[in-house]
Order: sequence, then structure tokens, then C-alpha cells
Amino acid sequence: MGRFSFVRRRWIVLLWVVLLGLAGAGAATNSEPGSTEFTIPGTEAQQAFDLLNERYPGSGADGATARVVIRAPEGELITDPTHRSAVQDLVADLRSGSDLVADVADPYESQAISEDGTTAYAQVSYLVKGLELEDADRDALEGAAEAGRAGGLTVEIGGDALLQIPATGITEVIGVAVAAVVLVITLGSLICAGLPLLTALIGVGVAVATITALTGPLGLDGTTPILAMMLGLAVGIDYALFIVSRYRAELAEGHSHPEATGRALGTAGSAVVFAGLTVIIALAGLAVVNIPILTKMGLAAAGSVLIAVLIAITMIPALLGFAGDRILPRRTRDRPAAPDATGTGTTGATDPGPAATRPNMGARWARFVLRRPLAVLLVAVVGLGTLALPATKMELGLPDDGTQPTDTTQRRAYDLLAESFGAGFNGPLMVAVDGQDAAGGAGAAAERARATIEGLDDVAVVTEPVLSEDGSTAILTVIPSSKPLSTETEDLVTAIRDGAGQLRADTGATLLVTGQTAMGIDVSDKLNDALLPYLALVVGLAFLLLILVFRSLLVPLKAALGFLLSVLAALGAVVAVFQWGWLGGLFGVEETGPVMSLMPIFLVGVVFGLAMDYEVFLVTRMREAYVHGQSPGEAVVTGFRHGARVVTAAAIIMISVFAGFVGSTEPMVKMIGLGLAIAVFFDAFVVRMTLVPAVLGLLGRSAWWLPSWLERALPDVDVEGEKLQQRLGAPRDGTKTHEAAVP
Repeated sequence: MGRFSFVRRRWIVLLWVVLLGLAGAGAATNSEPGSTEFTIPGTEAQQAFDLLNERYPGSGADGATARVVIRAPEGELITDPTHRSAVQDLVADLRSGSDLVADVADPYESQAISEDGTTAYAQVSYLVKGLELEDADRDALEGAAEAGRAGGLTVEIGGDALLQIPATGITEVIGVAVAAVVLVITLGSLICAGLPLLTALIGVGVAVATITALTGPLGLDGTTPILAMMLGLAVGIDYALFIVSRYRAELAEGHSHPEATGRALGTAGSAVVFAGLTVIIALAGLAVVNIPILTKMGLAAAGSVLIAVLIAITMIPALLGFAGDRILPRRTRDRPAAPDATGTGTTGATDPGPAATRPNMGARWARFVLRRPLAVLLVAVVGLGTLALPATKMELGLPDDGTQPTDTTQRRAYDLLAESFGAGFNGPLMVAVDGQDAAGGAGAAAERARATIEGLDDVAVVTEPVLSEDGSTAILTVIPSSKPLSTETEDLVTAIRDGAGQLRADTGATLLVTGQTAMGIDVSDKLNDALLPYLALVVGLAFLLLILVFRSLLVPLKAALGFLLSVLAALGAVVAVFQWGWLGGLFGVEETGPVMSLMPIFLVGVVFGLAMDYEVFLVTRMREAYVHGQSPGEAVVTGFRHGARVVTAAAIIMISVFAGFVGSTEPMVKMIGLGLAIAVFFDAFVVRMTLVPAVLGLLGRSAWWLPSWLERALPDVDVEGEKLQQRLGAPRDGTKTHEAAVP
């Protein structure tokens, strides 16, 4: 494939340009917004939500809402005639501002006024979801609020009516710029540094445009393209970097450009395909959790990684053909050409000179670790274990307006409501009483449920039951005394659900609890239950793949255990920053709270795939050297001499790209960006660059042991290109291979 793409480079580049154009055209013609639907099948909160939508048709229960909070000037009451007239004008403006407004609750009619008489709120219900609102609808909402402010009132807006797809900011651009600088320093050539960036951007363009085009038909979430871009950009640069680096190494050995391209694709390209496969397995495996938004995010990101792999193994060889000798640093191009494998000279294939024989930083680091492997192993394990300790105190939840920055109107509305109506007012619980089969009907059962709930701890208010038109269902609104994201409110949800059995036994009615807080509890429970099966599936499949690659049992085991250490340490860092507030100001975290429920399992899936990338790219070089006759220690040094610089650059690039998303205003994107950046740092520099050589140094030849019966049963995938080297000639160093290690 490498030779074909090199020779047919114009057709390959044209193909990708056409694909980019088609994807872009599809994205430009897509007029449907991203889905805001968040469903968790099989949970009580979702069951209750579906029941209410069925029994209360046309209520706007599934549409967007805006809670417009109004406060009188200090020392005055919102019930004063002047302010009352201004509030009613505001309500009229809200009703007439958009054709999509289903209802606006007048605060004086609905008694939505605080006890001290200073604050009121008007509830605006829309016919469509938040992301389906047009800019004109949001402008009308904000315009009505601005008119109220002009009259001397404090007016702030909360709810999901202002929800918009987060935009890419300058920090993401800075991340790409840092990646470009690292590539120039690592590769020493602007042309060579530009290839990985160019191919990664084209791959991301195709992926994001395709996802955008499919947003409406597939009901994708608005953040899905951002996460796909984050991963596609990072792995796209890395995969291209590995192939380009191997290509330059093959040129330095004296091979012609087409031959060097073929050899690079047959070795590093094969490793790229396998590494991409591990990432795709990890991301697609998120479907086992059975949360649609997580499944869509995982599959979309997996598609972006797949495109990055295809770009790397087709377009990179094509662009290498266009680059010619300019792919090499100028100082290397100025040296006289070295003979190729056939004895004839080849343009641009240069003699590496005596500098290539001197140990580089990677080789020196590997020798340092091999001299004291046990001490290095203990320090690394204890360090990561200490950093992982905060993860034992991790609390999960879904974000609300209380996690928004303090300068947003959503956050100010949240604070005004908490101050005037109580901390739990921002997180009401909806209790659905299905009395279709109840003796005495839903009304009587709901009154009984209300009396029981009022006697529970942490209950501020329980409203009167609201019956459906057919009288089969009743809704109770429960206002907790504590804020939504608190253990007290979680305990209250559990207590209400615990009483459902007794209500059913006494009346025959079914009681279900929903609302954002209940949703958060159910999501956390579902994800906790799914984490171990997900880990077993993903780690198990990747473990089998690593056995195929490395023909070893202990090397894959070490890789999996190292991953667990790095991901737990990353989760500990996320808890420390977002839940405890350590260094929160540095990362723009203005409000601490529970970790996003989706964060841990998504982090596990993504980091596992990326961790296996570095494992494959670093250790395949070691195994290649070992089967060519080097001792286990020498093989480790050889792997680091060839791979440490590239892996280090790749890790810095990936960290820079992920860290760029920390500046996002979307809490989930910010948290995932920081978590991934920290996890890649731990995994690349502490696990792969430190623990791996230490463990291999301690294991010696045992690291590459595989039972003979298992070796005979396993197919030979030959990721490092051993068969290619045998077909093209004897091992380059002329040494005898380890027959026991070669299939």
C-alpha cells in the first residue's frame, strides 16, 4: 500500500480532497441542530419521564424551559405596584417574543414570589428543545430581560433555553500551534513537520463534517463533533509522525524513496493500524453501557480515529512522494548520498554519520532505568498510587446551572433562586404517581404519597398533586432543603423510592421519581454497574490483540496494569481539581462539584486506546531488536534509541491538543480535555517511558515467553514487519535471530 500510494500520489490526494469536499457540502446543507435528548434506558427516572410525556400530552414537558428570575431594587418589594406593572410587561414580552413559546407562568398568578417579597420568577415553556431554538428566539428572551433591567429590576435567565453548541476557542488553536512547534523541533524540517499537521487537519475535517452532516438524521449530541475533533486531531498527528519518522530512518539506511515508503508502511504503518484498532475497540465498546449519548459519542470518535488511520496509511505516503528530499533536515540533505541496499546511490538517502552511533537521550534514559529497575519501579508505582488516592472519594453527578461561570446569567439566576427560595429550589424532584390500577384513583394515592414524603428529612415543600386529564396520573413536585448536587438530596431520592413499595402494597399505585437530580443518580448507578463489564470487555480484547502482537503473556499484562495505574491517577487529579477545587483557578474552575457522570468511563475508554498506542510504538521496536538477536536489555535500549524521541514528541503533541480544550466553556469538554491531557502525561512518561523498561529489565527473557502450544495456536499478525524484513533480506545487523521467539 505504501508503494502504491507513493506512485499514485496524485490520485490519492485527489481522492481525499474530493471526500473532504463532499463531507463539507453535506455539513453545509444540514440544517438540523444537534440533539439535546438525554435518555438512560432501563432506569426509573427515564421510565417516569416517558410516563409523564404520555399522560400529559402538549404540556411542553419535553421542550426547553427558561426560568426568568426578577428581583426588586434593594429595600423594595417586587409586589409594589410599580414593579408589579413592570413584571407584567416583562411577562407580556416573553409571551409575544417567539412563536415557539408554549406558556409563560405569571409569577403573581402562580405565587412564584419569595417569602420576603423581593424576588419572583416567571417560567417560560417552549414547544421545542433548547438547541432547536433559533437565535431570534434567544434574542427575544434576552431582549425582554434587558427591558426589565432598564426599569430598575434585576433580571437573570436560567434553564436550557439558552443552551447552545459550544464553540471552538483560541485555546484549541494554541494547542495545535504547540504541536506544530514540537514537530519542527523533533523533525528538523518545516516540510516534514507540516505533513502530520496537514493530514491530521484533513482527517479531522472529513470526520467532523461527516458527523455534522449526520447530526440531524442520527440525532447526535451537539458536543459530539468537538470530542471527535479532539481525538481525531491528536491521533492523526501521532500516527503520521510515527510513519514519517520510520520513513526517514529507512532513507538513512540507504533505501530509495519508494522502497523506504513501502518499508515504513510495512512496519510503522502496520503498528499504526493495530494501535488505531485498539482505540476504536475502546471507543466502540462504550456501547455496552447502553446510554445513547455515550454510545453516539464513542462511535463518532471511533469513526474519527478510523479516518485518521486511513489518512496515515494512504495520504502520508502520497505526500512523501511530493516532498522528495525536502522531508529531510537541510543539514542531512547536504551530505553525500549513501549507497542503497543494491549498491547504487539514491538521492536523499544519506549516511547518518557517527552521530547516529552515539547514544541519544532515550538510550541514556533506558540504561539509567535498567541499572536500578526495582527502585525506579517502586518510585513510579508509589507516586501514581498516591496521585490516585483522591479517586477513592469521587462523587458523580450531572452538571447544572450552578456549575456555570459566575459571570453568566444562568449562574446568577441560579444564585438568586437559591438565596430567595432555598438551596433545593434549583433541583426540584418530580414524583409521578401512576394510579391507573389504584383503588380510589391517582388523586387519593398521590395525597397519601404527599403525606409520607412531607415526613421525610430534607424536604422543604411538597406541592399539591396535579392530575392528568384522564385522572390516571398525578404529579407531585418536591423541593429539597439541600442543593441539587448534594448527598442529602441523593438520600432523599433514595428514601422516596424506598417508600414506593409500601404505597403500591396499600393502594396499588406506582410511584416513580424523576428530575435532573434523579437522572444524575440513575446515570451514576448505571455507569458504576457498567464499568467493570466494560473494562473486562475492552481490556480483554486488547489483551488478546497484544498477545498476537508481542507473542508474550507478561508484556500485555504489564501494559494493562500500567494503564490502570495511569487512568486512576488521572481520575484522582480530576477529582482534586473539579471536586475539591485544588488549582481550580488555574484551569478556570469557578465552582466545585461532582465529577461528570460520563467522565470516568469515557476517560477509561479513550485513555486505554491511547495507552496501547504508545505501548505498540515503543515495544514493537524492542521486540524487533530482540528477535534479531539482541539481549533483552540491549533490545530495551534499542527500542528507546529509535522510539523514545518520537513517542515523547507524540505525547507532548497529544497533551497540547487535549489541554487546548480546557479553555472550553462547556464543563464536560473542559473536564475531558484536562483528564485526557493528564492521563496521557502519566501514561506516556511515567508508565511507558519508566515502568516499561523497569519491568522488562526485571523480567529479562521471561518477558518474551509464550507457551509453545499457544504460539502454535495464535495467528502471526507480524505488526513489526518481521516477515517483510526476512523477505527483503537478512537482518540488517547480520545477527542470528532468536528462533524461539520467532513464529
